[in-house]
Formats: sequence, C-alpha cells, structure tokens
Amino acid sequence: MAAYIIAEISITDPVEYEEYKKLTPATVAAYDGAFKVRGAKAESLEGNWEPGRVVILQFPSIERAKEWWSSEAYSEAKGIRQRAALSKMIVVEGV
Repeated sequence: MAAYIIAEISITDPVEYEEYKKLTPATVAAYDGAFKVRGAKAESLEGNWEPGRVVILQFPSIERAKEWWSSEAYSEAKGIRQRAALSKMIVVEGV
C-alpha cells in the first residue's frame, strides 16, 4: 500500500536549504519514492493552519518511506534540512 510523507517546512536559512534541495531528489528516488508536492503554494480551507512550504513524497509502503528517512543516503541532506529549517513531518498510509 502506498505511503506518503507530508512535511511542513519553515526555512530559516535559504542559502543552506538550496543545498538540501539539490541533494534530496536522488535519495528519494533510490528508495522508490517520488515528489508529489514540493513547495507549491498552499491555501487554508478550514481552521488556522497556514503552512509556509508543504512537501509530499510518495513511497510504495510505510516501511520504504521509513527506510529512506533513516537511511545513510539521506543523512547528509537531513542534517542540512534540520539546520536550515524548522520541520514537521508525518508518514501516513494511502488508500
């Protein structure tokens, strides 16, 4: 069953975050993942959620998504993201 990683990102260091954006796509692809949304404009329809940057990744399973997130391949990019942005991230099963 497909799984999605959904992230809300608030960039604090745009210059360093550009390096993250360069490194991440190859790591996602290596774990059979794909970007579905990558920083597109978001508009709140209900409640007070006003996300700045939203990213949605699709993987073939939750297990594969978690393998990517905890992988050595992604570790350098993850460290850059954690320094250059404030992130909220979940993984959820698709239908």
